[in-house]
Amino acid sequence: MIHIKAIVKGEEDVPPFTKIFEYDSNSEKIFFNGVQVIKNRLSQNLRININETLMVFAALIVNQIRDGKSIVEIQEMASSFFSPEKVMFGVPESMRKVIFEAKIDQNQKQVITLIEPIPTSDYILTPK
Repeated sequence: MIHIKAIVKGEEDVPPFTKIFEYDSNSEKIFFNGVQVIKNRLSQNLRININETLMVFAALIVNQIRDGKSIVEIQEMASSFFSPEKVMFGVPESMRKVIFEAKIDQNQKQVITLIEPIPTSDYILTPK
């Protein structure tokens, strides 16, 4: 069973939003198949959007919790998982802070907070 609530906070002028991933043991395969499709896109050097990025982070958290990793270990791994070149423009800025409330299988709910999980690049938009 997977139940993850992701609370995403970006730039100060944008309101936060919530995304929920909820799958029982019968539909869990759908979740992981979706993640595999996203990973295939990444392997083709295609950039992914914010929803796809959250889904990959959620899968990472599920796998790490099932492997018995601590919250600190999960935070460290997740913070180095994506580079700005793997996601669409604006995604790093839209994900300044992401709070995952995860209840996986029979485990207690765990709260995993990622601060700037994707580094922002130093690009500057200039008028022509």
